Amino acid sequence: MTTVNTAAAVDQLSTTTLLRFATAGSVDDGKSTLVGRLLHDSKSVLTDQLEAVEHASRNRGQATPDLALLTDGLRAEREQGITIDVAYRYFATPRRRFILADTPGHVQYTRNMVTGASTAELAVVLVDARNGVVEQTRRHAAVAALLRVPHVVLAVNKMDLVDYAEPVFADIAREFTAYASELGVPEITAIPISALAGDNVVEPSAHMDWYGGPTVLEHLETVPVAHDLTACHARFPVQYVIRPQSAEHPDYRGYAGQIAAGAFRVGEQVAVLPSGRTSTIAGIDALGEAVDIAWAPQSVTLRLTDDIDVSRGDLIAPAGDAPTPTQDVEATVCHVADQPLSVGQRVLIKHTTRTVKAIVKDIPSRLTLDDLSQHPAPGQLVANDIGRVVVRTAEPLALDAYADSRRTGSFLLIDPADGTTLSAGMAGESFATHAAVNSVADEEGWDF
Repeated sequence: MTTVNTAAAVDQLSTTTLLRFATAGSVDDGKSTLVGRLLHDSKSVLTDQLEAVEHASRNRGQATPDLALLTDGLRAEREQGITIDVAYRYFATPRRRFILADTPGHVQYTRNMVTGASTAELAVVLVDARNGVVEQTRRHAAVAALLRVPHVVLAVNKMDLVDYAEPVFADIAREFTAYASELGVPEITAIPISALAGDNVVEPSAHMDWYGGPTVLEHLETVPVAHDLTACHARFPVQYVIRPQSAEHPDYRGYAGQIAAGAFRVGEQVAVLPSGRTSTIAGIDALGEAVDIAWAPQSVTLRLTDDIDVSRGDLIAPAGDAPTPTQDVEATVCHVADQPLSVGQRVLIKHTTRTVKAIVKDIPSRLTLDDLSQHPAPGQLVANDIGRVVVRTAEPLALDAYADSRRTGSFLLIDPADGTTLSAGMAGESFATHAAVNSVADEEGWDF
């Protein structure tokens, strides 16, 4: 009977969809408590985990379990009562599987939010009902918009501390929606909650009969998720060249890697970038077997009919749908390093499997979060700044616009001296729509 039940559970999980989502918000907005409540009330916490949390809570003099301890695993996090690192949690309900990135709220850890939200299809932005929309809320909304996260949930937390007042929720929802819409966020859902009391997290609240929308979990279970990477432009970054030169395979030459987007077929004509040389796919090997077609995100080996120079860092794409290699990269970056990024600075730029030398030619503007205007010619970007950059590379890169592909439109700027990541970049336009331009901005500057 156990075997049957296990098989049924595995079969059920295989047929449910997967949602990757991230949480963000200011310090003390209750992110870890919300995640803990979500895990606890959805019965996704193991007995020994709950017992450990109850024991830790008793040692701290708390009468009830502190559910934030389910995600705040670092000792410093528990001592300070804040989230520092990105905590990943995996859980499932009968309707959907989830990968959750619980990201920090403190301004100095905004870089961690970039990491957590970079692969998310949905972002939950928490707001303390007593404080409303603050600068860090705007920062998180801007990061979600820059990373093209398609769905944003505004969770107005601690409604129990404002007597569950509908006008408080309505004002916060109105202000945030106007701001996020101006950034181009395509879908915003506002939900009033109390993570501590459990209102509208998993179960509907008995204290807010004026709210008729979904709970947080209900929305997470039903929000549409698109995973069809095969509909995107086909891209294959070469990670490794396989040449056994053995008696069994004397002439074998294969190009191994993970398909970033789209699908490839045997017989298809492809271009190898940045050289631009063309060839035809002679074969595709997947898991040691020859196949006729492969698609993202499969890891495969491509074989070409022509013996051309292909190495790690090259990009294979359909000959009629290949990006144009460029040495002039115009992009928006989130600066994540403690050291500033300055005009004239020499850096490395890492794009997919390719890393080349580059120089920062210009920093035309820095985003001002209060009114979404641009501060022209700042000269440098400091930690947690968001700005436009122009980078000149030593070798061509086959970049897509980030709006077209989050995988092949993103890159990292790296310090060549010690390998420190300086900035996370998104090629092309910043937001889905242009935001307001400061009246003092240079007419030739770049608008956000």
